[in-house]
Amino acid sequence: MKYVYASRMGKTEKLIGKLALDAMKIENGTETAEGDYILFTYTDGNGVVPNIVESFLENNADRLKGVVAGGSRERHAATFGWAGDVISKKYNVPCLYKVDGEGSEEDVEILKQLIQ
Repeated sequence: MKYVYASRMGKTEKLIGKLALDAMKIENGTETAEGDYILFTYTDGNGVVPNIVESFLENNADRLKGVVAGGSRERHAATFGWAGDVISKKYNVPCLYKVDGEGSEEDVEILKQLIQ
């Protein structure tokens, strides 16, 4: 399984580092995924899928197998991690997990189990 991520403020990138994953970063949305992958993304504003992630998925949705969404429980409690819910519904894949910020040690352990 491959891993792809988008990180605007560095929190998703830190999570990828904590998980020690070899992952492709979405820089502008024009990248191409090679093989089946799990997407790690942040949530924009009040529950919005980031534009670069939408652009990426337009050309790479056929190999998407699941999504992990980040967000801020403190700032956006009502819409926490909604990008994962939106992507899950739109592309019929599971939202595997939602992470607050860069994730706690517990989050990292749970994610390691989920993605194995």
